[in-house]
Amino acid sequence: MAWSFFGEKFISTCLNSGTSSFADLVASCAPELLPGAGAAPHTPGRVPAASGRSALELPHGTTIVAARFGEGVVMAGDRRSTAGNMIAQRDIEKVFITDSHSAVGIAGAAGIAVQMVRLYTVELEHYEKMEGVPLSLDGKTNKLASMVASNLGAALQGFVVVPLFVGYDTDAEPSKAGRIVTYDATGGRYDEWQGYHSVGSGSVFAKSSLKKLHRTDADLDTTIRNAVDALYDAADDDTATGGPDLTRGIYPVVVSITAAEGAVRHLDEEIGTVVREVVAARTENPGA
Repeated sequence: MAWSFFGEKFISTCLNSGTSSFADLVASCAPELLPGAGAAPHTPGRVPAASGRSALELPHGTTIVAARFGEGVVMAGDRRSTAGNMIAQRDIEKVFITDSHSAVGIAGAAGIAVQMVRLYTVELEHYEKMEGVPLSLDGKTNKLASMVASNLGAALQGFVVVPLFVGYDTDAEPSKAGRIVTYDATGGRYDEWQGYHSVGSGSVFAKSSLKKLHRTDADLDTTIRNAVDALYDAADDDTATGGPDLTRGIYPVVVSITAAEGAVRHLDEEIGTVVREVVAARTENPGA
């Protein structure tokens, strides 16, 4: 009976909400389900005392890179999450396809970040079902900005989420269709027109690598190789970034977005071949 009542209430709210935003609908019906909603006021940088663990000891995602190329954009992420000085997970997924022409990579508090991306993916699908057309690329980036801003309270407590957005703007001319958008913890959004960017603990080293290697007129294969090279450089100098694990078969997650194919996650077999080429080259010249 209780479930029947809740279901009727939810459906009634949905039909009369007057909004195509799924996040707004959840906020009105069950706000406790929103990412970061469970964070309680306490000393900044600390989890509630009952847990006895600092925010730095909870799993955090690390390095994500993105680069534009002649036909679209590529995003890649390493597979390591850390909890303090420990490896929390060796094969975490930090790059997610969010719709047919966009993807998001996450850095920061892993649990909240994954919840945020899942809600964001449903938000885009819900909008398209309600309106009959996909949200524009600017609309997608602004929606993600508002979700990051809504996590500010948790961010001030140490649970920071910093996403990196890539998309293909089907309404723009091909040379400018690939887009990279970055955010800060307050929800500020910034277009990266230089053609590459990185977020996470190893981002300084990854961006330095891309600064030397990247070309916006490169083809897809070259751009993927450069992204994997950048992650390798980040892992070489940042302990929180995981390098390729040939023994376990753990390779970076790589997504490309083009007009012809949309958003595509590349198979581990394909990326494994690129990784082995990078490792072989570094064996001959470790500093590349």
